[in-house]
Amino acid sequence: MLKKDRYKAFVEYFSTHNPDAQTELHYSNPYELLVAVILSAQCTDKRINQVTPALFERFPDAETLAASNPEEVFTYIRSVSYPNNKSKHLVGMAQKLIGDFQGVVPEKIEDLIKLPGVGRKTANVISSVVYHRPAMAVDTHVFRVSNRLGLTSNATTPLAVEKQLIKYLPEETIAVAHHWLILHGRYICVARRPKCELCPITYFCKYFEKNYKATAIQPATNPND
Repeated sequence: MLKKDRYKAFVEYFSTHNPDAQTELHYSNPYELLVAVILSAQCTDKRINQVTPALFERFPDAETLAASNPEEVFTYIRSVSYPNNKSKHLVGMAQKLIGDFQGVVPEKIEDLIKLPGVGRKTANVISSVVYHRPAMAVDTHVFRVSNRLGLTSNATTPLAVEKQLIKYLPEETIAVAHHWLILHGRYICVARRPKCELCPITYFCKYFEKNYKATAIQPATNPND
């Protein structure tokens, strides 16, 4: 199958079966999403959603967070990964948000990455989810699934994956495609043993073609056929 055909099948399937895919992080405004995404690095969304209610109650906006200190913030996020570093990042982020952006979460990637704790992946999440820009955040799920499906090739870095996905995906689908890839990687195309026997898109999956072609597992059929 040609790459363009894989992209076509990918978009057609998920546009039909999960057109409104969204982040599983709980938030009610851009500030809360920014905090949640910073916390979610190398941690599960489930854990972050357990932590953020109390955190947001104590620090409902950038002003209150900026006026705090890492030691206090730590007491609210001690159960997440790397709480010491993330406590420092959150306070620094809030202080810079107040000092440089009047407390408003910026829209542009180049501005977002100036904030402590915000790398390109986090910046792309905010840009796409909050501002609906065609930005592709590449985390471990996106990296793994796009490679297994055959949407990317010879892409050994997150930036290389990001560039290939943006190049081939229709612009209007880029933001939601980020969630398609994450959710598929989280529940079906898991890291250690992908659940190919349950996967509905093996009919265009390069990994399945390579590893299961001669087995008893049959590829899923194209629902558009």
